[in-house]
Amino acid sequence: LIVCRCTMLSATGIVVSVILMAIMVAINFLGVRKLAATNSAATWWKIAVPLLTILVLAISNFDMSNLTAANGFNPEGLKGIFAAVSTGGIIFSYLGFEQADQLAGESSNPKRDVPFAIIGSVVFGTILYIMLQLVFLFALPKSAIGDTWDQVGSGLYTTFTGPFAEIATLLSIGWLATIIYADAIISPGGTGLIYTTGSSRLAYGLSRNGYVPSAFEWTNSRNVPWVGLLAAFVTGCICFLPFPSWQSLVGLITSASVLMYGGAPLSLGAFRRRLPNADRPYRLPAAEILSPLAFVIANLIILWTGWETVWKLGVSILIGYAILIANRVFRLNEHKPTLDWKAASWLIPYLVGMGLIVYFSDFGPKGDAALIGFGWDALVVTVWSLVIYYWAMAVALSTEAIEEMIGEVEEPEEGMAPVAH
Repeated sequence: LIVCRCTMLSATGIVVSVILMAIMVAINFLGVRKLAATNSAATWWKIAVPLLTILVLAISNFDMSNLTAANGFNPEGLKGIFAAVSTGGIIFSYLGFEQADQLAGESSNPKRDVPFAIIGSVVFGTILYIMLQLVFLFALPKSAIGDTWDQVGSGLYTTFTGPFAEIATLLSIGWLATIIYADAIISPGGTGLIYTTGSSRLAYGLSRNGYVPSAFEWTNSRNVPWVGLLAAFVTGCICFLPFPSWQSLVGLITSASVLMYGGAPLSLGAFRRRLPNADRPYRLPAAEILSPLAFVIANLIILWTGWETVWKLGVSILIGYAILIANRVFRLNEHKPTLDWKAASWLIPYLVGMGLIVYFSDFGPKGDAALIGFGWDALVVTVWSLVIYYWAMAVALSTEAIEEMIGEVEEPEEGMAPVAH
């Protein structure tokens, strides 16, 4: 429901973005405690401003007839909804739970904190976002809607570049518009800050497992993996070139994230089969059902992202494999990563199969003339996902091999999360 006109960054915009990224990296250099204080302040701000916006707009203007205004509540049909889930920022809005998982090793009580952080953030975010969508829609003046939602000159897409702030201005609530414009800087800053943190920890873990150079394990006096921070900064700057707009970047991030998340239900399913009685800080109920379902949903989100994003994701995966190969060829890490070719036999067919399905689907380059029509593409993805899931379960590592790997957990330097080979 909430849309804005996404423009490309200008040369000045790119310079400012690089400076802001450098500030985020600098804050991360101060260590987890300083970061936690900064992130906590940003989090409370990010909660307070939306709640204030919901309250003020609901009181100022609330026209429920807007729900059926213009060309209806759902002008693009199911395909439009599915595309918005992947490329409109819907899934991206919920990705914050990932950092709770990445930093779990730095929690004093993960059994209590991790489920609360992950489940709580998703539930609270869902409620908050739905309320925001509704007050935005109901607060719209009739003059801003037009005959269709995307009508050129008077439609919603062209009228608002900063939706909430401009609606507040139209309703003569200038002080709220000022706060919302400030929030447009502070809230993304908080998100970027914690994403930078998570990226450096992931690089540290990959190095401990032998997949990237040992330099990523180097930490400063505050036990911060500074090489990973610098790598995250450089990678972020490079991404401004092929992805100069928010929407083009968020599509890739969403697709890459759900591809990564797709491995989680596979791992959960394998652990439940191989180590059913292992002690777990948190035990997910009905995992045997939720694991394949989660894998199917992750792949559907990749489908809905569309070919324009998926092919770029494929290139990114190839670059990642090139880094892994170079790391081993030039012996840049003394750790030897564990790789069982039989257990990983499903991976390449899975990636190639998903790429082909997306290409020939309704979300591919041929659109409505695609070989696999809308609706059938979701069915094909579901069947393919289940084939891959149970293939992966069948070839997963043995119980003995998993227990041996768990026994190789090393205690890292104080302040860093333990990482298993």
